Amino acid sequence: MNDLLLRALSREPVERTPVWFMRQAGRCLPAYRELRRERGFLELVRDPEAAARVTRLPLDYFEVDALVLFMDLSTPFEAAGIEVELRPGVGPVPLPPWGGLADVDRLRPFEPRERLGFVLEAIRLLAADAEQPVIGFVGAPFTLCSYLARGTRDSRLAQLRAFLLGSPGLWDRMAAFWAEHLAEFAIAQHEAGAGAIQVFDSWCGVLDPETYRSRVLPYSGRLLERLAERGIPTVHYGAAHPAFAEAGGDAISVDWRTPLDEAWDRIGRDRAIQGNLDPAYMLAGEEAARAGTRDVLRRAGGRPGHIFNVGHGLHPDSDPAVISAVVDEVRRWKPEG
Repeated sequence: MNDLLLRALSREPVERTPVWFMRQAGRCLPAYRELRRERGFLELVRDPEAAARVTRLPLDYFEVDALVLFMDLSTPFEAAGIEVELRPGVGPVPLPPWGGLADVDRLRPFEPRERLGFVLEAIRLLAADAEQPVIGFVGAPFTLCSYLARGTRDSRLAQLRAFLLGSPGLWDRMAAFWAEHLAEFAIAQHEAGAGAIQVFDSWCGVLDPETYRSRVLPYSGRLLERLAERGIPTVHYGAAHPAFAEAGGDAISVDWRTPLDEAWDRIGRDRAIQGNLDPAYMLAGEEAARAGTRDVLRRAGGRPGHIFNVGHGLHPDSDPAVISAVVDEVRRWKPEG
């Protein structure tokens, strides 16, 4: 087993920096696009053998050190009684539309080992023969709830901010529901063979640190604490500020808008860090992508606990050859001195 990622999460010294990419098993891969001509996204996710096949696809193009499960953050919705439709450019849309974020009573308690067994079976298939650890994932309560409002992403996030500020009691009920069920889903993924879990709070950056600390941290913290109690390695993706780091996670995964060394200072050098190449480099050609990669690695300085990744998911138009060049740059990198 290639255990570079797991050792880096524990901030152990490693022979080289581990590398993987958010959305590496997806639209940037020609083989995936071929599959999607024949089958829908949700159809692939619900077929364990197909989901495992897509999860492995990146290995045909570049030598990553982990396989991130092919799934969607919205996958638990249907288990909770919320039918969803994935719309291009919009994301998951509840069907029928929610009457508002206060429509909390529609949430139905569920056991993930029963209702989401197809996800767990895909992990078992991967863990049986993968040479790299499998990364499972869940959304954090704030980001998951952002999909339940209507409108564009920006309008949904504005509605969610208004909801948690203006209806704190209802927000607490909704966030507590998801913190409990997402934690159990993540634990079930680990039991099935996932070596680590990433908790995505992709949109929490729209909150100021104090609102995050008072209204969101308690629930993300509860989720991550449950995983820590089970000894499950975790990556927490979101914002590069101390309040976010307080919620927990063995590694904090940060976007590209803060230089990696500055982000590490903000979250604390006692944590591992993941990131944080701007995915636009993958669209700028090999020379630019290699230069951007070297800059991230220089800022990491060879310190234990760095996992190389992009600062957000790979863009669908990314060239697999350029991604492969980035992987090559990471694998060949030797810290100065």
